[in-house]
Amino acid sequence: MTIFNPFELTLLAPNHFGFGGLDRDVLAREHENCLDLILRHPETRIVPVWHSRNLFSETGETGATPVPAYLTPEEAAGLIGIAKDQVYLGKQTREDTFISYLAIDISNLEEDEATNKLVSWGKFADLREIGSLIGGIEGSILAYARGMMFWHSRNRYCSVCGAPTIATKGGHQRNCTKNGCTSLHFPRTDPAVIMLVHDGDRVLLGRQKIWPDGVYSTLAGFVEPGETIEHAVAREVYEEAGIIVKNISYQHSQPWPFPSSLMLGFTAEACTKIININDEEIENAQWFTREEILNFELQGKFLPRKVSISRRLIDDWLSEPS
Repeated sequence: MTIFNPFELTLLAPNHFGFGGLDRDVLAREHENCLDLILRHPETRIVPVWHSRNLFSETGETGATPVPAYLTPEEAAGLIGIAKDQVYLGKQTREDTFISYLAIDISNLEEDEATNKLVSWGKFADLREIGSLIGGIEGSILAYARGMMFWHSRNRYCSVCGAPTIATKGGHQRNCTKNGCTSLHFPRTDPAVIMLVHDGDRVLLGRQKIWPDGVYSTLAGFVEPGETIEHAVAREVYEEAGIIVKNISYQHSQPWPFPSSLMLGFTAEACTKIININDEEIENAQWFTREEILNFELQGKFLPRKVSISRRLIDDWLSEPS
C-alpha cells in the first residue's frame, strides 16, 4: 500500500506560499462534527486571522525572522466562540503524532479589542509584506488561512437566490439555507498567467500606475473562460505591450491569496520587438538587458518583492548563461 506523503512534493522547490507539506485531510471534513473533533485534539493549533492579516509573535521589525503565532484551543477559547468563521486547514505529521491547524476569523472585533485579546501572543501583520522571510511550511499555512477567510467573507449569501449561506465540510463549503434552493458554494481560485518574455538578450518588463515609483515586473493577466493558459499568455502580452510571442513554456505556479489567485508562471520568446503599450492596461513597458536589471537601483528602478513568482522568473532568467 502506498502512503501519500505531502512532504515529497516540497522537493519540487515551490514558490512562497506554495505547498508546504500540509496534509489537507479532506476525508476528515466529511464528518458532521469535524470542527468540534479538531478542537478536542491536544495538538491542535489555532491560526487567527483579522482583516486578512495573520498573527505573528515576531513581525521582523527588529530585524529578527518573523515568527507566526499559533494558539492552543485553551488559549483561544475566548476567541473561538465569537469567531466569524472557522476552517480546518489540515494536519502536519511529526514523528509519532500530528498537529492539526484550525483557522479562525476574528475580523468582527474592533482593532483595539483584537489587539488587546492577543497582545500576549503578538500582533497582526500583512503576509504580503513579510512573507519572503517566512519558511515554506509556515508561509503556506498562513496563506491558506488568509485565502479561505477572504472567500468566506465574500460568500455569506447565495449567488443564486440571495439567501444566507452556512459553512459546512470543516469550513470548505457553504450551503444555501433557503428551502428548495440546493446551491452549494466552494472556495474560489482565479487562474492568472504571469510570463517572462525575452528576446534572448533582453526581457520585457512593465509597470502599472498604482505601483510604487520605479517598480517593474513581468506581465500578467487573468485567464478568460474558454481559453487555454497558453493562449492567455499570448493574448495578454499582445494586449498589454503589442508583442507577439512563441515558444510558450510553463515553469511553475504560486498560490497568491491577495485575494484569491493561482499564478501560472511561463516564459515566452518574442517574435516582434516594437512595444505598443495599451495604457489602459499598463503605464509603461521596456526591454531590459541583464546588466541594466542588475543596476536597477542606480536608475531608480526596482524589481518586485522576493515573495512573488514574478521575482523568481526574473531571477531564474538572470542566472542563466548569457
